[in-house]
Amino acid sequence: MSRFFKHGIPANESSIEISEQNGVRSLHLGGSMIQSSMRLAAPNNLELLYTQCMMGFLLFHPDPAHILMIGLGGGSLAKFIHHKMLGTKTTVIETNPQIVTTAHHYFALPTEDDRFQIIVAEGSEYIARQASGTDILMIDGFNDGHQTPSLCTQDFYNNSRNILNKNGILVINLLSRDKGLNHCLRHIENSFNGHIVTMLSEIRGNLIVFAFKQNPGRLTWQSLKTRAKTLEEKYSLPFPKLVSKLRQQSPHDGNYLRFLK
Repeated sequence: MSRFFKHGIPANESSIEISEQNGVRSLHLGGSMIQSSMRLAAPNNLELLYTQCMMGFLLFHPDPAHILMIGLGGGSLAKFIHHKMLGTKTTVIETNPQIVTTAHHYFALPTEDDRFQIIVAEGSEYIARQASGTDILMIDGFNDGHQTPSLCTQDFYNNSRNILNKNGILVINLLSRDKGLNHCLRHIENSFNGHIVTMLSEIRGNLIVFAFKQNPGRLTWQSLKTRAKTLEEKYSLPFPKLVSKLRQQSPHDGNYLRFLK
């Protein structure tokens, strides 16, 4: 692993580090935990399983016009959406400008255009100032394995719901082993009237939460499987496996997707 340097000066005392192994380049922020990874031979693909799971929102909202992201990292999700979803505009909020520089220099982050914008700002403060107009809000904010505290408050989740369009979805990456997990889940349930489902990427791994501004209605597992096959063909992502992961986390057995609450 090598520390990232900018003009010969360490970029940040909390350390932005880059490692490379078996053709995969990874980003580390403030510790050894991998924040983002890119396969050098396929820079626009989603290398990490949890990022593939976060794209599970397409099972419920296949054609979003605007996606807002909090947390850039190496830019894996932003790149994938920019290159694969040509009808979607993406705005990314990142608090650290040096992470933006690193993503451009080492992780093939595209230049900004009319469909892709990066704003350097603190995520919760930015959300609090916004009006509605977002279809998908994706939250991936960590520092050395811990959820950023400002992105896990009741006010933050209330504001997140407020900026979503009628059929909007909040997508959050959490850690299943985080001591504050239940605290975050309770806040999300309160803000979204219990309309949430979860997907565990792997045992003791990332827990992806999908919170719906309004009830999406009764969805059968069979209909989700049918959607998954179509999406798999379109995006080359394992959507049928994502449906299976959703079902494993479903609180009730049966023919329909059910919310946690």
